[in-house]
Amino acid sequence: MVKSIIAPSILASDFANLGCNCHRMYDSGADWLHIDVMDGHFVPNISMGPPIIDSLRKEIPRSETKASFFDCHMMVSEPEKWVPEIAKAGGDQYTFHYESTKDPVALVKLIKSHGMKAACAVKPGTPVDVLYPLAEDLDMALVMTVEPGFGGQKFMPEMMPKVESLRQKFPELNIQVDGGLGHETIPAAAEAGANVIVAGTAVFKAQDPKEMIQLLRNAVNKNLKSRGLLDE
Repeated sequence: MVKSIIAPSILASDFANLGCNCHRMYDSGADWLHIDVMDGHFVPNISMGPPIIDSLRKEIPRSETKASFFDCHMMVSEPEKWVPEIAKAGGDQYTFHYESTKDPVALVKLIKSHGMKAACAVKPGTPVDVLYPLAEDLDMALVMTVEPGFGGQKFMPEMMPKVESLRQKFPELNIQVDGGLGHETIPAAAEAGANVIVAGTAVFKAQDPKEMIQLLRNAVNKNLKSRGLLDE
């Protein structure tokens, strides 16, 4: 059984008001914050790193009663070397790219040894079956629905068979989609079986973030329920 998880991407936030923006997301019903870390090598862009995560963790302490989960999407070369830093800064889940490491099994073990959940992502051009041998040890699989590196890109519906395949083989795995998710594209992602939805612009720029988060959640819950997989 799995739950719907909505994870707004802070890449779309107003960085001058990041703390307030993140509180607003949680207050609007978000389950996680999706934190994109880019090094300018693995992807052609640079974004926040451990100092930002550390500052956010001080602003949003871990809580058993309020949402405070940090989903760290590591679009970096040599992801192994950043595991201790992200754990120390307050990350809860470390999502590495399959394409960025030579030993994903060892990396999963390293992540878990530092007290974080382990997840693996694949770019649009990477076959989804590379995740099958890892799936039993992963807390989540991420199917990129855009090329990683920049926000605001157009959703790629041709990635949905990857999601469907993962859901069929691993019915209780958290399966995340990231890139171009919003009102028009959530039906395809939900119908394919995704339960963890990353949305940046659609949520942060929404006139009513709470309404948008609920719309995304309703679409996911409807599909999970039809599959008999919804954890209510």
